[in-house]
Amino acid sequence: MVISENQIRKGDAEARVPKTLQIAIDGPAGAGKSTVAKKIADALEYLYIDTGAMYRAATWLVVQKGISFDDSDQVVKAVADSKIELRPGHDEEKILVFVNGEEVTKLIRSQNITKLVSKLAAIGAVREQLVNQQRHLALAGGVVLDGRDIGTVVLPDANVKIFLTASPAVRAKRRLKELQAAGENPDYDTLLKDIIERDQMDTNREIAPLRMADDAVLILSDKMSVDEVVAHIIKLCS
Repeated sequence: MVISENQIRKGDAEARVPKTLQIAIDGPAGAGKSTVAKKIADALEYLYIDTGAMYRAATWLVVQKGISFDDSDQVVKAVADSKIELRPGHDEEKILVFVNGEEVTKLIRSQNITKLVSKLAAIGAVREQLVNQQRHLALAGGVVLDGRDIGTVVLPDANVKIFLTASPAVRAKRRLKELQAAGENPDYDTLLKDIIERDQMDTNREIAPLRMADDAVLILSDKMSVDEVVAHIIKLCS
């Protein structure tokens, strides 16, 4: 069954869902977490906290400064001395990302940043800085966060926990379309290889590895539309 936009209208969703929930959506790269989280936040009039964008922004900063990711002390200092902001956007970009006052919303979605972000995320002191910011933003509830360790580390007591995933092949196809829409021309096989490698890195890293929380609901989205996933999660929140 295809879920239409009318079935996830703001009014309908808001009437059924409490205003103070913390909704945590975890999953591997390319699973559609950000797209789903944005739609849920919009339907519920919740705050969307794009944790992935925060890590991407920090990665972009390190690259711009020419710092090696092997030099963890310099990476930590660069992130600590910077100001990463998430601001309300517009229809095309619900969230705008700024680093030290410079908008980097589209720049942080490049294939190069995607390849490097796992290296930054593996640095414990950087994660600690960003996790503290995320917890502070989520304190009052009425929030949707997506990432890889939201339900296990950032918000272990979240009211609703989702593990959203899809097969590597499906995720690579989605990523291909996303990059083509942004004007890039990547190779599918390379994207698939990158996704498989990133899954291995995220799953096996020592600090906050990617895993499904014991009390999370698993959603395999290979044969589901975005709206079907959104409607299913909102139903779980009711």
